Amino acid sequence: MAEEKPEEQTAAEGDAVDVDQTDGAVTEAHSEADSGNDADAADPEDAPVDFEAELEAAKDTALRAQADAMNVQRRAEQEVEKARKFALERFCGDLLSVVDNLERALESSGDEPGSAALAEGVELTRKGFMDVLAKHGVEAVDPQGEPFDPETAQAMSMVEQPDVEPNSVVAVMQKGYLLNGRLLRPAMVMVSKAPSGE
Repeated sequence: MAEEKPEEQTAAEGDAVDVDQTDGAVTEAHSEADSGNDADAADPEDAPVDFEAELEAAKDTALRAQADAMNVQRRAEQEVEKARKFALERFCGDLLSVVDNLERALESSGDEPGSAALAEGVELTRKGFMDVLAKHGVEAVDPQGEPFDPETAQAMSMVEQPDVEPNSVVAVMQKGYLLNGRLLRPAMVMVSKAPSGE
């Protein structure tokens, strides 16, 4: 029996060793779990902050993209509107020579017999033509007697006229035209200047 005791003691000591080793492994497992829990405990606190920052960044990016899209759409609409307004610019510019010719025909019609009916027909044609141009935003610029405006008129010459204020339009050689408020052709004018003796 004495021999069995040492075996039991040895077994007990072996068990103790195993238990100690197991305790060490359990302690390591607990410490790893604790450190994992610490990391998990730290992550939930950090994660919402990171997610909130990412969410704010995503919202900011989405708002910027939406604003950019709206700006592109607005610019495209403005370009379409501008193109629509001024698509006829060149065409109308070419038609102005027809208006000029009709006005010259009216000026040259004299008091000859039979010319009154012809002049009336030309005037009606000119008026109808101008009405069509007006529908499309074309308007005449006739600055006769007004102060000279370099935005809408081009001075062809200057003449001394003591009875007219200096820098006034005294004669319009060719009318100017605007298309939707934009200068299509400047008026060709003569401008008064102060007499040289003054």
